[in-house]
Amino acid sequence: MKKVALLSSLLVAGALVGTAQAAVAKDTLVVQWSSDVPTLDPSATYDTASGAIVENLYETLVTYKGASIRELEPLLATKWTISNGGRTYTFDLRKNVKFHSGNTMTCADAEYSFERNLVTNAAESGNWFIAESLLGTGSNANDDKSITWAKIDKAVECNRAGQLVFTLPKVDPAFLSKLAYAGQSIVDRQHAIRIGEWKGTEADWRNWIGKDLQGSNLSKQPSGTGAYRLVRRDANAILAQAFDGYWGKKPAIKNVIIQRVPELAARQQAFLRGDADLIEAGGRANIEEQLKGKPGVVIVDGLPNTVASAFFMNQNIKDASRLGSGKLDGRGIPANFFSDVNVRRAFAYSFNYAQYIRDVQNGKGKQRTMLLPDSFPGYDAKIKTYTYDPKQAEAYFKRAWGGNVWRNGFTLNVAYRAGSVPAQTAMEILKKNIEALNPKFRINIQPKEWSAMLNDSKAGKEPMIIIGWAPDYADPDNFMYTFYSSNGYYFPRSNWKDAQVDKWLEQARETTNTATRNRLYSLVGQRAYEQSPYILIPAGVGIIAHRDNLLGVSARTYNPMISFSDTGTLWRDLSKK
Repeated sequence: MKKVALLSSLLVAGALVGTAQAAVAKDTLVVQWSSDVPTLDPSATYDTASGAIVENLYETLVTYKGASIRELEPLLATKWTISNGGRTYTFDLRKNVKFHSGNTMTCADAEYSFERNLVTNAAESGNWFIAESLLGTGSNANDDKSITWAKIDKAVECNRAGQLVFTLPKVDPAFLSKLAYAGQSIVDRQHAIRIGEWKGTEADWRNWIGKDLQGSNLSKQPSGTGAYRLVRRDANAILAQAFDGYWGKKPAIKNVIIQRVPELAARQQAFLRGDADLIEAGGRANIEEQLKGKPGVVIVDGLPNTVASAFFMNQNIKDASRLGSGKLDGRGIPANFFSDVNVRRAFAYSFNYAQYIRDVQNGKGKQRTMLLPDSFPGYDAKIKTYTYDPKQAEAYFKRAWGGNVWRNGFTLNVAYRAGSVPAQTAMEILKKNIEALNPKFRINIQPKEWSAMLNDSKAGKEPMIIIGWAPDYADPDNFMYTFYSSNGYYFPRSNWKDAQVDKWLEQARETTNTATRNRLYSLVGQRAYEQSPYILIPAGVGIIAHRDNLLGVSARTYNPMISFSDTGTLWRDLSKK
């Protein structure tokens, strides 16, 4: 009843007619997720929950063409040219495009958007990879003193013809793909400045360096050019409506309601009643066992999976409250517990990969050899994988920390994303198997809000987390550097460093020769198997459940680079019969 009441109040607040019954109307899409949405500011968007909303409120210069993850087409740009040996990109921008505020988009908005990303470039954001392209470093000006306002200003400019011009310090073959990421969306400059965001000038740029924009004023009051505008947002729901001033084709779905419903059973019941069109369904096993074959339900199966997921074993835990006693005395762990490779290997041998594939993925999963989608260049299927082997796990635990782990035991306190059945199941499998090895071993698991987990893990506070990576752009570097480099985005979550791996990854960035890059990535994968910095979670085969009156979700149109509810499509491309 509470959820229905909330839905009704949202509909009234959004000036819609009717009660909760309007939620299943032909012009309304209702989606239920387990997690919260950390931000609606493109500059701070770096998780799939936020991206799924932002990509519908905002737009980028270019986008992926149809279902392709390699072919790009114009969106807010109309065309572009590449010159200066591949270091200068010049974009013609679409005219007569309106922001949700009513302001007309100009080149100044695009310049402001990218300069804002380069100026702030907070640790929580994905702006490091656009900064690498435009400034030659993924750091912000606080961390790299070579970055000046003049350098940022020169990197992206509007010329006299009103074209947007990027000047790169060196060639980057992935640059265009990077521009398709939702975090590089064009924001409303006048609106942003009016509500208190960066003024876009040299005068105050230093005040914004590295600033976390997750809870920014722009997150609270977004103004994009997308087909939908935000009407209302609270802790449990988001209401968006089709934007009447949208420059493109008018969407058939007029109202989109995203509800936060932590309980899987409640989401499933709402879905089967027809009160929700799409839900976070809890993985393949739940879809096939609870939803498949039920009246009004359509299953789309066999979809590509371009997400890589793993248990992170943090080798430098920066939160004493999570360490228990802080010693190897059976009542806690030291902050560097996972720095011993024997501990990491023991954990890797303790996870039952086949059980996870069976219980979570209903037998339709695959163990990967490295944290890279097997459809990407650079993937090496010949690298060994870990298997569930209690004897090997015991042997490595007995070697760990000079035998003290086995003699004294340990207590490990870990969290998983609240509402995520796959993550909870994975943690429970690992807990059961490790505790069965030695009565002195204890793993305490508990749910935690997604936004809090993201922030705490980024700060190195989580001893162990399960987290995945969806590609920002279609290149193996986006996965391999992210997971395995000590300069990569995920390094603070694992604190694993290998000098040779760092060298190989830098070499792979310096060549466009595919064979050379593939060889280097194979070397990284092999070293990672030996050092076991992560426990690789099997990759599932993509599957979606949706109500049978919802049109536009299909394997033919599915694009894995789109974040929204795993549908591979935007709200504007959906309709109902």
